[in-house]
Amino acid sequence: MAAPAARPPGLCCCRKGSAAGPEAPPAPPPPPEPPPDVASASSSQLFSLRHLHLGLELRPEARALAGCLVLELCALRPQPRALVLDVHPAMRVLSAAYRRAAAGEAPCSFAFSPAEAAAAPAPLPPPPCPPPPPPPCAPPCAASPPSTATFLSAPCIAAGPLPAAAAAPGEPPASPPPAAEPPPLPLFAQPPCSACPLGFRVDPFTDYGSSLTVSLPAALQPHQPFQIIVRYITADGPAIWWLDPELTYGNAKPFVFTQGHSVCNRSFFPCFDTPAVKCTYSATVKAPAGIQVLMSATQSTYLEEEGVYQFYMEYPVPAYLVALVAGDLIHADIGPRSRVWAEPCLLPTAISKLSGIVERWLTAAESLYGPYIWGRYDIVFLPPSFPIVAMENPCLTFIISSILESDEFLIIDVIHEVAHSWFGNAVTNATWEEMWLSEGLATYAQRRITTETYGAAFTCLETAFRLDALHRQMKLLGEDNPVSKLQVKLEPGVNPSNLMNLFTYEKGYCFVYYLSQLCGDPRHFDSFLRAYIEKYKFTSVVAQDLLDSFLNFFPELKEQCVESKAGLEFERWLNATGPPLAEPDLSQGSSLTRPVEMLFKLWTTEPLDSVAAASSVDLTKWRTFQTVLFLDRLLDGSPLPHEVIKKLSECYSSQLDSMNAEIRIRWLQIIVRNDYYPDLYKVRRFLENQMSRMYTIPLYEDLCTGTLKSFALEIFYQTQNQLHPNLRKTIQQILSQGLNPLPAIDTTAVTTDTPAMVLEDKVSEATNGAISLRDVNVSA
Repeated sequence: MAAPAARPPGLCCCRKGSAAGPEAPPAPPPPPEPPPDVASASSSQLFSLRHLHLGLELRPEARALAGCLVLELCALRPQPRALVLDVHPAMRVLSAAYRRAAAGEAPCSFAFSPAEAAAAPAPLPPPPCPPPPPPPCAPPCAASPPSTATFLSAPCIAAGPLPAAAAAPGEPPASPPPAAEPPPLPLFAQPPCSACPLGFRVDPFTDYGSSLTVSLPAALQPHQPFQIIVRYITADGPAIWWLDPELTYGNAKPFVFTQGHSVCNRSFFPCFDTPAVKCTYSATVKAPAGIQVLMSATQSTYLEEEGVYQFYMEYPVPAYLVALVAGDLIHADIGPRSRVWAEPCLLPTAISKLSGIVERWLTAAESLYGPYIWGRYDIVFLPPSFPIVAMENPCLTFIISSILESDEFLIIDVIHEVAHSWFGNAVTNATWEEMWLSEGLATYAQRRITTETYGAAFTCLETAFRLDALHRQMKLLGEDNPVSKLQVKLEPGVNPSNLMNLFTYEKGYCFVYYLSQLCGDPRHFDSFLRAYIEKYKFTSVVAQDLLDSFLNFFPELKEQCVESKAGLEFERWLNATGPPLAEPDLSQGSSLTRPVEMLFKLWTTEPLDSVAAASSVDLTKWRTFQTVLFLDRLLDGSPLPHEVIKKLSECYSSQLDSMNAEIRIRWLQIIVRNDYYPDLYKVRRFLENQMSRMYTIPLYEDLCTGTLKSFALEIFYQTQNQLHPNLRKTIQQILSQGLNPLPAIDTTAVTTDTPAMVLEDKVSEATNGAISLRDVNVSA
């Protein structure tokens, strides 16, 4: 989040338009249509979204969020009959209204009345609907706005949705009937002029979303600004994670965060939930006293007298990058443009890990790819319930606090999110079918940054670790699996989050690395990427945009027809299944990877010479990535001969117990996969103290694959109340495989939950459960 700043002029939900001129300029030609997004039900191709404003009230006691959304739009075609937005079954839409965006009109803002004010006795008659809107540059509406009480109780605000069947096929939905209960907060402090109620309906779309269809006035003209106002309440959904105080480190205050990637923010606010659409946004947020609110915005203010936070993002971003977190958070500056936010008990650790070095990473990135355009780069550490490792929300990276104890993983994960500031946030993949355009390029940029700051050997070691995981995943899925393509065909109804795999990251990286090698010098490729960012920043692209730009930037390569080189054709890189067509030369990391290979060979060569193996290397002097690479290879070879696992335990168990969680979980998986009962108590102790899905799901998968399911059930029954309900459900699904359904557990905490988020923790379909979080340790 950015430092407190003066309230920006665009913070209000109705921004001032330019003064009317003597004559309206000709309408500009419509922009080219983005590629269709099968994961979105919205009609985004028919409209230009100029800005969105959110009025939000956080209600942790009800695990609910009350919202009022104002969309500023222009139609791209004459007289569109309806606007379709992405929503979610967890959201209850209360009303929809239309108003023209008149030039020169004073802006309006949100206010938050006391709860009793919302319980007005009976709705007053609605104001009349306005006449057909004037041309774009006509003077503002001269009619007097209705009183606040009249506006708030109008059917366009208090009405409920129509059933889908209420509208005839092909007809826009009819006006909704009055609602039986009062509207939620927030309210308009000064109601916008001439808001007209609109009919709407919500229809099923997929298991991860619904469609909200809102009828529009018949006389709406192309390129004429207008606003749509939607009021809603949303509860627990894929995007919104409510935590009781017991699920935080401080155990003092409730906590909530959002996670929009890939298609989850449709449960946060109605939107065009596609990466092809970007806009600026602003928000006004009311939270309980003592709760700090942060958002992914370039500017923020806190109005202490009103207890209201205001945010403004001045650059266009896709819907999935609108993010919010609120809880017992305090901050400390760790650089000239960075601060870290965390719960009070975690802040000293976060400061000690990151103070001074984030600026070093940002400076290195700028030297490679041009100026950091987002102003501030802040980091917030979230409780262990955060469903992925890290998320690149602009200005405010979300990262799981569990990673703080693993220094090298923390370095890589934060640098990866820094790289997303250029690749993913500034320039975004236009469809989820080409997610590699963000993740592959960000991974390449991450490794260029680590090479500049930590040297080539460290970068090669981390790359070898990740490529090992890629080949492990490929072996289990099969080389002809379609998810191994860079351009994946997303079938209707399939959640794009299922495409979040190592192919997106590592095969995408290998293709980008191959392009860099065609240039002969990586610094020449850095120059190309700077030009690419400058050309496409704040837009969304497809693969052809990148490749055409590459060939135009290097005409000599275009003349050589490198795109058609036999066996390495660009089209084959994009559409062939299987491993990367070429992998990077990692010989510069041999000083770090060769000892790993030697030690693994000593422990797996028959007959075993355990004395020679144990004395060859001191693991306490290894880097974390060396140790996890060694343990991952032992995992790949499991089950090991009993003598080997026994000697491994004797040699390393006590050392590994004192190392970080990334190392310990791998050693515990080796114990489980080899049914090594003498050390099972360590598995129990680890799970009794873990609330993170990244450190629980892999062990439960392995326990349930072998003969230890009863052991897993016992631990789960003892620890379930310390787990987030979504994680609890995921583990129940794992434990239920091959068994009768588990009995209901702690139903008071579970009954209102949504299904567990499908991202990293999808129950593996592989029979041995070997594809787990350790293989898809996603920094989104």
